[in-house]
Amino acid sequence: MQTKIIDGAMIASEIKDDLKKQVKGLKEKGITPGLAVVLVGDNSASKVYVGNKKKACEYVGIKSFSYELPENTSEDSLLELIDTLNQDEKVHGILVQMPLPRHMDEQKVIKAIAPHKDVDGFHIENAGALLVGAPGFISCTPAGIIELLRRYEVALEGKKCVVVGRSNIVGKPISLLLLRENATVTICHSKTTNLEEEIKQADVVVVAVGKAKFVKGHMLKEGAVVIDVGMNRDENGKLCGDVDFDSAQGIASLITPVPKGVGPMTIAMLMYNCVLAATH
Repeated sequence: MQTKIIDGAMIASEIKDDLKKQVKGLKEKGITPGLAVVLVGDNSASKVYVGNKKKACEYVGIKSFSYELPENTSEDSLLELIDTLNQDEKVHGILVQMPLPRHMDEQKVIKAIAPHKDVDGFHIENAGALLVGAPGFISCTPAGIIELLRRYEVALEGKKCVVVGRSNIVGKPISLLLLRENATVTICHSKTTNLEEEIKQADVVVVAVGKAKFVKGHMLKEGAVVIDVGMNRDENGKLCGDVDFDSAQGIASLITPVPKGVGPMTIAMLMYNCVLAATH
């Protein structure tokens, strides 16, 4: 079997081009979507992500407000800044880059963001809306995965989907979104017994465990669609995913590469949520 590569970078570009046109139309009506990005501390990976988000804002036409705070910023100071941004009419979306320094309570910080400006989709109100199928912001990585599957015409109804990983950022929300598409969903994690057997039955596998090359080709069902959310470094320092990409060749029907798979979609969907916030 010829394994087809899912081109996340190309789809993300198409989405951003569509949004660019929408933003142009909004600006003609006097609305400029605004995104506030808050970075606390000196995490090098976070700095890269924030830089990519700023570039995407610039491209789409979203005004970017940047706040880079030192590591020793107090939690109260951060909460005060969020309160100010909540009330600022020029800011439609607020994104606090995770992880935060250890002296801060991430859940408390997320809860402080107004739900209608929570373009990351992490607020308990948006997470609850996803659970019950009500309107709300959907977190960007899961939304991007669904968009990729849709654009590559992967039929999900009635299919067995296995999600490896149960985080609030990817595992849980993607499971709910797949359920919404009428798939049959199994969530696996570090305590799952017979993990290989579970994966082997899956028509669609979404892997988000943060372990380099964790899922090998022999674990996959012939013709499975594989979505790799991982971003790791292998023993040679090269970027790789949670799936052993090489050993999946010839077994998977479709697979996302790392990089240029799910990553660019996360940023494209953040831009999408920000434009959505400006129009509501």
